[in-house]
Amino acid sequence: MVGERAASASLAAARPRWWQSLALFGPAFVASIAYVDPGNVAANLTSGAQYGYLLVWVLVLANGMAVLIQYQSAKLGIVTGRTLPEHVGSRARPWSRRAYWLQAELVAAATDIAEVIGGAIALNLLFGLPLVLGGLVVGLVSMGLLLVQSARRQRSFEFVIMAFLAVIAVGFLAGVFVSQVDWLAAADGLVPRFEGTPTVLLAASMLGATVMPHAIYLHSALARDRHHAAFAAHAEKTDFTRPATDAAGPTRSHGASPDRLRALLRATRADVVVALVLAGAVNIAMLLLAASSLRGVDGTDTIPGAYAAIQSALGPVIATIFAIGLLASGLASTSVGAYAGSVIMKGLLRIRVPLLARRIVTLIPALAVLAAGIDPTWALVLSQVLLSVGIPFALIPLIRLTGDRALMGEYADRMPVRILAWTVVALIVALNGVLIVLAIGGAG
Repeated sequence: MVGERAASASLAAARPRWWQSLALFGPAFVASIAYVDPGNVAANLTSGAQYGYLLVWVLVLANGMAVLIQYQSAKLGIVTGRTLPEHVGSRARPWSRRAYWLQAELVAAATDIAEVIGGAIALNLLFGLPLVLGGLVVGLVSMGLLLVQSARRQRSFEFVIMAFLAVIAVGFLAGVFVSQVDWLAAADGLVPRFEGTPTVLLAASMLGATVMPHAIYLHSALARDRHHAAFAAHAEKTDFTRPATDAAGPTRSHGASPDRLRALLRATRADVVVALVLAGAVNIAMLLLAASSLRGVDGTDTIPGAYAAIQSALGPVIATIFAIGLLASGLASTSVGAYAGSVIMKGLLRIRVPLLARRIVTLIPALAVLAAGIDPTWALVLSQVLLSVGIPFALIPLIRLTGDRALMGEYADRMPVRILAWTVVALIVALNGVLIVLAIGGAG
């Protein structure tokens, strides 16, 4: 076994550097599924259909934030060998740790509701299945996907999710190529502005659907688990087989040399940029499609209405491709969401719940929403607003940890990155504050 690993490591070392970096891609593509889930579809289509290109700037800004945030999460997991929930759990007192877990689980539940509903809508559009039955089918298929994910088969899980991401990209980009996008108006949409309370609500929904808390928690685990085997194989050929602690840095119990760790972080940065640029392009394409083809059309404030409008404006082929993309989005994102919930629970409560058992429990609220007859598209948009409110709880600890030199050593964030990261936090908190004030004012 050791000889096989050594032979594989020697073969990998003989390959070009770009190929070795490409082989490390994967974790960010799994995390990026959270950025193209059905909640994104609802928020982006609603924004484009109702306000045209007005909120393009929100997606561009949110995607830029996402690149920074997801890299920070991956870096934390790789450098320290621990996930974000594990770090928070080890530093918090029991009562605060449980409270923090509760809000994180509420966010994960909101995510799961959105993903199951989206998949159920897609099955209804494609095959006419009732929403509740469609939600149950989505849950069952996601269980099959979760069977692929395990400590020994994470790479296989990544390939499956990347295949789903390719389907999602085709499904949501196809319509843009046949619609008449007003590119000058789209460019004007890059200027930040609002037009009343509803646009602020939509902006918060789009932000919550793009910068998703559960993806922040999850990426640290994905990167750590994915590269643990690589560290172990590398350790067999180096002097780093024993845990070592730098004078001002983290414990390197994974056996990676400083050069190896820096190379891995560079590859991780590229992984994040490529995956999230693709996810960002898909999100912007959804808004452009709605703004160019659905503006002013009755009923486009719902996904079924948008599907009917796409079918009428662009033909049944594009509409079917769109629905297939929505189905792939629901199936992939609900599996990733269940995985994230397991990481959260393990890190904060130190309880390991089998993924399939967790999948069964978290499926119930989504099925209940579908059975209650609540408008599914509106439920999707509101779930994304809840996610937006939960972002600071994931983001603030992350930025504090990655800026801690005692924890991160030479890999701690430098001052320009810290300033940028805290600016992102301030913008998100400010938007959520405005949202809450407007909501209270509207209720009054």
